[in-house]
Amino acid sequence: MNLASNMEFEMKSSFLPNLSNSNTLKILDVSQGSVIIKMNNSNYRGVFPIDNFQYWIKKGQLINIPH
Repeated sequence: MNLASNMEFEMKSSFLPNLSNSNTLKILDVSQGSVIIKMNNSNYRGVFPIDNFQYWIKKGQLINIPH
């Protein structure tokens, strides 16, 4: 999946990095090697390596919310 800023994802309950008990996350920025995100119940940002973020999508733990 091609990732882009402002994409939103629903997080399944088994998404382990969900430390803020959020329901969704939004991509703030995508660079060559990382994805910067913000979860809906957090005031902080997080950074994932792109490969790791894609892993969670492929495992069905992050579901793209189309707009």
